Amino acid sequence: MTRPRFQRILLKLSGEVFGGKLKYGLDLDILATIAQEIKAVRALGVGVAVVIGGGNIFRGVAGAVKGIDRATGDYMGMLATVINSLALQDSLEQAGVPSRVQTAIDMRAIAEPFIRRRSIRHMEKGRVVILAAGTGNPYFSTDTTAALRAAELDAEVILKATKVDGIYDKDPLQFKDAKKFKKITHMQVLQKRLRVMDSTAASLCMENKIPIIVLDLMKSGNIKNAVLGKDVGTLVAVEKTRRD
Repeated sequence: MTRPRFQRILLKLSGEVFGGKLKYGLDLDILATIAQEIKAVRALGVGVAVVIGGGNIFRGVAGAVKGIDRATGDYMGMLATVINSLALQDSLEQAGVPSRVQTAIDMRAIAEPFIRRRSIRHMEKGRVVILAAGTGNPYFSTDTTAALRAAELDAEVILKATKVDGIYDKDPLQFKDAKKFKKITHMQVLQKRLRVMDSTAASLCMENKIPIIVLDLMKSGNIKNAVLGKDVGTLVAVEKTRRD
């Protein structure tokens, strides 16, 4: 078996992906597919932590635009991530992958509280750790949660699985002439204001020298190939890189 390039990863999933073609609610077929992709990575002996957005159910920023208090909206969004996390846990368990949901907001009836050492121990035991409810604080995105948890859990890379196959200079779904970056630095992401992660998340990754690989979640085997070090998506790294 090929040796993985990374021994511990943090997988960041957007909530919108969970909604399938409708982009809202839960698409059980998509959940089953994601569970199989994670199972393939776990079979390599890699420690996996997962952070999920809640945009398929509720997004705090959007709620604020419509008149909901921003902090209240963000807490609602955190609860949406818990729903997604429980759904993914169920799909993983059905696929034969042991998992634990840990929340930044205490809700012991349905999940464990986030405790760093316990999360690490779960991964060492072969369990997938699903980190829900964001940071537990309003005004912070789930991208920032991913960066924070990756640093806390000593993850070697963040795999940001999205609906596109990498980072482009503009939206490839709207512009046919959009140019894809093969490699790029965190600083370039910030300077060019590329919509990969928010600035707080990108800065946190840069400070802690955590690389990010942005890839297409729906292409079968992409997550596993990225873990094996194959050429997948776009790499965001601290080292100075050439713009492709």
